[in-house]
Amino acid sequence: MTFHIQNEKLDNILFLDIETVSQRAEYQELDEEFQNLWDKKAKSLLKYENIEFSKKASMDLYTQKAAIYAEFAKVICISIGYLRKMKKGSELRIKSFYGDDEKKLLLEFSELISNHFDHPTKFFISGHNIREFDVPFLGRRFIVNDIKLPELFNLIGKKPWESKHLLDTLEMWRFGDYKNYTSLELLAKILGVKSPKLLMDGSMVGQAYWQEKRLMDIKDYCELDVVTSTNVFLKLNGSEEVKDIIRK
Repeated sequence: MTFHIQNEKLDNILFLDIETVSQRAEYQELDEEFQNLWDKKAKSLLKYENIEFSKKASMDLYTQKAAIYAEFAKVICISIGYLRKMKKGSELRIKSFYGDDEKKLLLEFSELISNHFDHPTKFFISGHNIREFDVPFLGRRFIVNDIKLPELFNLIGKKPWESKHLLDTLEMWRFGDYKNYTSLELLAKILGVKSPKLLMDGSMVGQAYWQEKRLMDIKDYCELDVVTSTNVFLKLNGSEEVKDIIRK
């Protein structure tokens, strides 16, 4: 397998997961211009699913899907993990940046990245589906918030071989088959990786944030995904799962 990482480089990997929500709780809270722009987006999405466009369909789709489009969404949590070698195995240290103020949490995250994980020739980012979601989403939100892109996220105009620092477990599992999508939950199950659970999944984050104000539960959910994706990565690389978890 060409994606193996040498053990001495494991502590140069930043394991990452993010949680996002729509910019507003409901479609009706958008200003008129954004409503029109979302309607245009919804027409394309509904057509792809052979669903006739209507105002109600557009409003429902906003509730269901807006959180995954960076133009209509925001980041509410970034959880990162990094491995530290100990006398007996390794420990995973986890830190989260979370809150209602997206710019503040992005600035704090950017500062940590720039100070400690500053160059793509030395450091790596790993996670599940990070190439198609987490990394481009963060890159777009950095720009929207007028924040300079950290080097590891500056992929504008880059060629595929210039993003080798992105170690995506979904891509590893695909083995070149880009028709295949496997969820982190399923991949962990078939690899025998213990996947800690909360009473939440990705589809519930929007309601948990907007209606139930459960930001701390969302943070915990995000951190548990980091633990799972880290152990999936280690399993794919023939390394032992990390047992010791330190939350900062």
